Amino acid sequence: MTRRVTVLGSFVVDLMARSHHIPVPGETVKGSIFKMGPGGKGSNQAIAAHRSGGQVSLITKVGKDIFSTVATEFYEQEGIDQTYIFQDPIVSTGIALITVSESSAENTITVVPGACSAITIEEIERTYPILDDTSVIVCQLETNLDIIPQAVKRVQGKGGLALLNPAPAPQKILEDSFIGMFDLVTPNETEATILTGINVIDRHSALQAASILQDKGVKDVLITMGNKGCFLLSEEGEALLFPALPVKVVDTTGAGDAFNGGLATALSKGKSLKESIVFATMVASLSVTKIGTAPAMPTASEVSSFFSKIDMDSYWKTVK
Repeated sequence: MTRRVTVLGSFVVDLMARSHHIPVPGETVKGSIFKMGPGGKGSNQAIAAHRSGGQVSLITKVGKDIFSTVATEFYEQEGIDQTYIFQDPIVSTGIALITVSESSAENTITVVPGACSAITIEEIERTYPILDDTSVIVCQLETNLDIIPQAVKRVQGKGGLALLNPAPAPQKILEDSFIGMFDLVTPNETEATILTGINVIDRHSALQAASILQDKGVKDVLITMGNKGCFLLSEEGEALLFPALPVKVVDTTGAGDAFNGGLATALSKGKSLKESIVFATMVASLSVTKIGTAPAMPTASEVSSFFSKIDMDSYWKTVK
């Protein structure tokens, strides 16, 4: 088995408009800026893993429409393998309509998953050559969920690890059997609260929530907590809080995707879970120093440079 990261996830085209305020129902407002670009949690995490040094394959689906070229052109530019980016002849490429208020910085987002919610079992079977060669598979909740177990079991059957980033926050209860098949689950505070019923606000509540997730069958639970850091409850019962790293924050959009992509890269290279969490924290920290999601994902050289500036002996003393 090579040290491959396979991301099974979404691609959508982000359509972002900025205006003085977000229009109320029936109102038309004049916007100031419009931007279109690649998005989707699966795509963002694949880019984060790829740029941070991982050998990455992406499994997703687009339509046969003009928006699909946003994906193909972007992945060609990034050097991402497009072998398993399927096309649906009927369902359109997914999109996200984003409206941002210039006065308050608030936003509204409407996501239409489109083709990435129409991946078939037969298409998953066509990906077996890379699934059999995958050390870490990364899944989220933006695709249709029925195809995930087959992909996960295929990877685990060949000795690989399965990681679930349960995002976006689920609108319905996930079956224990679904959550429990993953080796590692990485919710943020909001997602952990929804999944467990525990209001996650600090280390104590994070431990409670993580324990519930372990009771569902998950081996290791990692709860990302923004500027509070990242909480780990390991399979062995070790509970640790990894502090956030100090950086000048410009835009937190996509920080979670950066973390998960970096985590998968480090795990695929044989690093321990603790070492991988630190690496993922660096990737996420660098991502928030730039504007955007995929364009903000740091390169391996940027991570290496950042690492050289951190006193790791001092940092490890703060992990407790």
